[in-house]
Amino acid sequence: MHTATLVHDDVVDDANERRGFFSVNAIWKNKIAVLVGDYLLARGLLVSVENNEFRQLQIISGTMKEMIEGELLQAEKARKLDITEEVYFQIIHHKTASLVSACCEIGAVSVTKDDLLISKMKKFGELVGLAFQIKDDIFDYGDSDKIGKPTGNDIRERKMTLPLIHALKNSSEETRRKLINIVKNHNEEPSKIREAIGYVIGSGGVKYAHDKMIEIKNQALELLNEFPDNSAKNSLKGLVEYTVYRDK
Repeated sequence: MHTATLVHDDVVDDANERRGFFSVNAIWKNKIAVLVGDYLLARGLLVSVENNEFRQLQIISGTMKEMIEGELLQAEKARKLDITEEVYFQIIHHKTASLVSACCEIGAVSVTKDDLLISKMKKFGELVGLAFQIKDDIFDYGDSDKIGKPTGNDIRERKMTLPLIHALKNSSEETRRKLINIVKNHNEEPSKIREAIGYVIGSGGVKYAHDKMIEIKNQALELLNEFPDNSAKNSLKGLVEYTVYRDK
């Protein structure tokens, strides 16, 4: 399922690279990439059906619905450029956190019928997913060679992510109009994109997003502390730390 969403994302974003390698659509064009994504999605759903895991199938199907709703909401806001921080978190909850949340929920469902434990793991996954997406959005203001995919893409695609939202919220009216104009009318010009990135970094937008990410990471770790100490808990802690401190 996750791989299917990434293949489709690269088509939607017109991205030619994925972690330093050519994307499926870059090699075989959009038609084949869409079909490959659809095939992977179908196989993922069939895994649940073939094993009679109907509760897992229900979780997965609901998650796919949420992810699509998140992408559509983001596309709508890209047209109007009127996104707030609250709407941003709504978008990333749907498009990213819902998937990680479903993974953790299904892991719990597969071994227990304790609804409280299942809900805690679902919440844990949601927090990790939010932190992961904020980290990805921060990467867009970094070094493309180090990260393994092009930077500045969010501006090119008119995506209003947390660093940009914060910069706009705390800028003068003149600077705000200038930034909006770049995102709306000059998002294909490398010099203008670099100018916008420079301002977002200089205004503290990236730092603000980083601080929010760390805050969410700490909430995830606090939730894990409610569980007994064991190797599985240590692995999940490592996952949380990796999510926010990875370099690509």
